[in-house]
Amino acid sequence: MNYVKGCVRDVVDFPQKGVIFRDLTTAFKDPKALKIIGDSLTEIYKNKGITKVIGIESRGFIGGAILADRIGAGFVPVRKPGKLPADIISESYEKEYGTDTIEMHRDAVSNDDVVVIHDDVLATGGTMLAAYRLVKSMNPKKIYINFIIDLTMLGGRKLMPEGVEVTSLIEY
Repeated sequence: MNYVKGCVRDVVDFPQKGVIFRDLTTAFKDPKALKIIGDSLTEIYKNKGITKVIGIESRGFIGGAILADRIGAGFVPVRKPGKLPADIISESYEKEYGTDTIEMHRDAVSNDDVVVIHDDVLATGGTMLAAYRLVKSMNPKKIYINFIIDLTMLGGRKLMPEGVEVTSLIEY
């Protein structure tokens, strides 16, 4: 993972002054880094019986779709409001720069599913907690949570539900 970490670009004062944004797009565009990310995610989840990978808009779609393909699972997008065409459920939440809402199709997950919810970065945890609540409301057999990067200093992991396995590939 050191190679991937070396590909992550630090953007100072984005999206606001005093923030160092960990930009994964520079790792995604590097074929070796992208393969390492895919291989690492696959290694974690290949034997857990995952039937659906839930990817959070938008960078969570990248690692999530790669993982779903590699382990033979379905992929379910969690999107911003107004982007999904069928019956949806939604969850509003607080994030580090204000409030937001996410949505997913009402029929995306069944009680027979074992799911992993994937996003690129864990910061304060609000987006993932909202996604978890959406998925949990559909009563799957089991839920896992995964990030590529965990910004440990922001404490987002403390918000993650007790008893749920939470993994990340890189910590800052």
